[in-house]
Amino acid sequence: MCGIVGAIAERNVTPILLEGLRRLEYRGYDSAGVATLDAERHLNRKRAVGKVQALADLLEADPAPGRLGIAHTRWATHGVPSERNAHPHVSGADVALVHNGIIENYKELKEELIGLGYRFESETDTEVVAHLIAHHLVQEGDLLSAVQRAVARLTGAFSLGVISRHEPGRLVAARVGSPLVIGIGIGEHFIASDVFALLPVTQNFVFLEEGDVADLSRSGFTIYDRAGHLVERPRAVSAQSAGVADKGTYRHFMLKEIFEQPAVIADTLEGRISNGRVLESCFGFEAPAVLDAVQQVHIVACGTSFHAGMVARYWLEEQGVPCSVEVASEYRYRRPVIAPGTLFVSISQSGETADTLAALRSAKAAGCLSSLAICNVPESSLVRESALTLMTRAGREIGVASTKAFTTQLVALRLLAIVLGRRRGLAAEQEAALVAALEHLPRQVEEALGLNDAVEAMAQFFGEKEHALFLGRGSEYPVAMEGALKLKEISYIHAEAYAAGELKHGPLALVDANMPVVCVIPDNALVEKVISNLQEVRARGGELFLFADSGVASHFSEGTHLLQVGHVDDSIAPVVFTVPLQLLAYHVAVLKGTDVDQPRNLAKSVTVE
Repeated sequence: MCGIVGAIAERNVTPILLEGLRRLEYRGYDSAGVATLDAERHLNRKRAVGKVQALADLLEADPAPGRLGIAHTRWATHGVPSERNAHPHVSGADVALVHNGIIENYKELKEELIGLGYRFESETDTEVVAHLIAHHLVQEGDLLSAVQRAVARLTGAFSLGVISRHEPGRLVAARVGSPLVIGIGIGEHFIASDVFALLPVTQNFVFLEEGDVADLSRSGFTIYDRAGHLVERPRAVSAQSAGVADKGTYRHFMLKEIFEQPAVIADTLEGRISNGRVLESCFGFEAPAVLDAVQQVHIVACGTSFHAGMVARYWLEEQGVPCSVEVASEYRYRRPVIAPGTLFVSISQSGETADTLAALRSAKAAGCLSSLAICNVPESSLVRESALTLMTRAGREIGVASTKAFTTQLVALRLLAIVLGRRRGLAAEQEAALVAALEHLPRQVEEALGLNDAVEAMAQFFGEKEHALFLGRGSEYPVAMEGALKLKEISYIHAEAYAAGELKHGPLALVDANMPVVCVIPDNALVEKVISNLQEVRARGGELFLFADSGVASHFSEGTHLLQVGHVDDSIAPVVFTVPLQLLAYHVAVLKGTDVDQPRNLAKSVTVE
C-alpha cells in the first residue's frame, strides 16, 4: 500500500515518476520513494518519510536520473512509517521492487531466506519479495522467470513492479488481488496502480487481470497468465481528464467536494430519469431481464459505502424487496445463504476495495442470480467483474473522507429501489413522485449547503470535546452513522452512532453535560418518537445539536442548538441531511488543526484486507 508508478523510456523518467506519485497522494500515505537505473547500471534509491514533496526535495539536492525506474507511496501495514520501511526495497545492488498489498506467508519465506544468507534491513513483508526474486534471478538468469517463480510462492494480495541492474531494458510487473495497469506510449511504457497517475503521459491502457505477469520494454510488452501462457488483454482508452486536481478557491479538497454535490448528483441523474420514470437501461442493456428475476438483494460494501447500503435497505424494503446488507470483510468469510433470484450489489468508490472484490467473487462462485456494481471509477476491477453497473459520476474524489461519492451512491441506490419497486406494484404516479423528488434533489442539497456558516459556528462547541453521540431513526440511522464516521475520521474525536430508540438500552449512560448529542430529524412518521428520545437526553443534561426539517423545528425548545434544513421529501431526506453532518465534521477538523484531506492512518483506496 498504497501507490505504484513505474516507467521505461528513452528519456529521464524521474520527473514522470514524481508526477505520478503526486497524482496518487489523494490515496493517503506515510512515506515515498523512487529507484532508478542510471547509465552505468547503478540502482539509485531515494526515500523520505512524509509527503512526496520531501522526496522531491531530496532529488533536487541529489538527482537520480534514469531511463528505467519505479516509485511508490506507502501506507504502513508491516512496520512503522520510517525511511528504512519505505519503498522501493532492494536486494543488494541487484534488484529493486515496489509492492502494494500484503504477503501473508512472509514470515516463512523470511526464515528461509535468512537461512540462505540474505540480510533484512526493514520490518516489511515487501523486502522478502525483493530477496526472493533476487534468489531466483541467480538461479534463472532472467528477471521475468525470477518474478514468475517468486509470485508462484507468494500467498496474499499484491501488485509488484521490479527492475534489475542486470537487465536495464526491462520492467516486470505482476498483479494478484491488487490493481495494476500498463500505460502504453510511443517508445515508452509505464505501470501504475491507478490510471490517474499516468494521464499526463498516456491515455491508452491495458488492465492486468488476476495472476498476470507483464514484461515491459521501451518498444512493447508481453503478458503471461497465472499458468505462464502468453495472453492478450484488451486495450482501453481512458475518458478521464489529465488535469491535476485543483482545490480552486477552497481551503481543502474535502470542502470543495462537499460543495460539488449538487452538480455531481445532477450528473448522476442525467439520462437516467425521464417523464417521471427511471430508465432501466442505465443499469445495462440486459438489466430488465435480470431485474425481472430478482427475488432478493444482498448489498456488500465497506465503510461509507456500507452506510449507503444500509440506507438502501430501508428503500428496498419499502418496495417489498427483501434485502440484507453486509460488511464485505465479514461476508467473504461467512457462508451466506444465497437463495435463488439473489442480486448481489457491491458498492465502492474506487472499485478496487479488496474485501468487496473478494465478496463479489465469492457470491458469483456461489451462484447468485447476477451482480451489480455501484462505483465511481469506470476502469476499476469491480466494474469489469460485475454483470451490471451503475456509475455514480461523482468525479475524482481526492479527500480521503468520502463525501460526494457517498451521496451519489445514495442516488444510484434510490434508482435501483424504484426499478425493483416497479415490479412489485409501485404505481406510475408513485414512481413519478419519487422521480420528481430526485429532480429537486440537487437544489435541496444546494440549499443545505447554505447552512455552511451556521454549521461553522456550531462547530465551535466541539473544539474541546473528546466524544460525541449521533442519533437517527429509520433511514436516518445510517446517516447518523455516516456523520459519526466523518467526525472521527478527520477530527479524531471519538464518535458513535445509535438508533435513537436504543438510548435506553445502554448509550444513555454516556450522556452528560460534556457529551454533545447530534441528531438528524426529517419530517416523517417517526418525529414524535425522536422527540421523546431527545427529551431523555435533555433530562440527563445532554447538549443537543439538531438538524431538523423546517416542518418540525417548532417542536424543539430554545435550549437546543437547532439548524433548519428546509422541508425535504422523506424519500430523499438521507441525502440532504448528510450534507450538514459533512460540514460539521469538516469545520470541527479545521478548528482542531488536523490534516483534513489526508487524515492519519487512513488510505483512500483500501486494496488489502
